[in-house]
Amino acid sequence: MKFWWCLTHRTVESNSGDEIPCKSDNRLGPYPTREQAERAEDSVRARTEAEDARDKADDDWGAK
Repeated sequence: MKFWWCLTHRTVESNSGDEIPCKSDNRLGPYPTREQAERAEDSVRARTEAEDARDKADDDWGAK
């Protein structure tokens, strides 16, 4: 089973039925567990912050 975090309804959705209720552009995932889907926004935020820090380091490369 796979799990998604619905950004519209702020809930976990799974593929346990025939259809997933929300469109893919409103979901994060899939995740292998319900718990990972529940933490989806935190995971995305952490990855974005890490990438932003790398981008800043790249921008500052060679600066004096």
